[in-house]
Amino acid sequence: MNTLPEPPSDSAADARPSAALLRTENLRKSYAAVSGPLPVLNGIDVEIVPGEMVAVVGPSGCGKSTLLHLLAALDTPTSGTVYFEREALSAFSGQRLADFRNRRIGFVWQRHHLLADFTAEENAAFPLLLRGVSMGEALRTAAEGLDRVGLSERRRHRAAELSGGEQQRVAIARALAGQPSLLFADEPTGDLDEDTAESVFALLRRLHQERRLTSILATHNTGLAKRCDRVLRLEHGRIQPQAVARNVAPGGEGTAR
Repeated sequence: MNTLPEPPSDSAADARPSAALLRTENLRKSYAAVSGPLPVLNGIDVEIVPGEMVAVVGPSGCGKSTLLHLLAALDTPTSGTVYFEREALSAFSGQRLADFRNRRIGFVWQRHHLLADFTAEENAAFPLLLRGVSMGEALRTAAEGLDRVGLSERRRHRAAELSGGEQQRVAIARALAGQPSLLFADEPTGDLDEDTAESVFALLRRLHQERRLTSILATHNTGLAKRCDRVLRLEHGRIQPQAVARNVAPGGEGTAR
């Protein structure tokens, strides 16, 4: 059962009006090191509006993955706030955070993290089983998802028997099995060859449009990033002002606004 409560009243929520689905305010993250705290994010202020496909780019180690993890409530900031629908994630109870991750978030990692001895169908069904959905219903939903990513004929193959591109498609089906509103992808094409990367990105773009998702991708591939609706460049722990917004026709190349 979904335990996420109704949206808060204005008195309980952030007072500033915003159309953003996700918003950060002075978001900072540091990690412990022998020499002292190691800052990674140094005051991130960003808004993500419903329906956007946003690419986060920048050099290795700039904090792209850290930013995605904070936005998806997989980690907590050192200071600053992440707002979802105008309510601070820091105000969520532990159970509500778990519900948020399981019901509102889908996450695709660079390394797919599939269970090698499980079938594609079983891997895709896993988030639903965690939610308490019956095995039969979860497997039916997983089979439908695998059909949407072009793997219906491979659904009963074990993950170890699939190619890298097929495994990433299973990971996408798994991320979307629970009908999330937010999709995060952390270097989803980073381990793939150029042609397979193009195919996986095209799939992500199509599913983003069909399911009316809000999607945030971290990527080193600037060519793919420019085909998203907006590009955010992260350097030295901050979003750089030269980020370029773009209009994207379905399935087509981006055109600068």
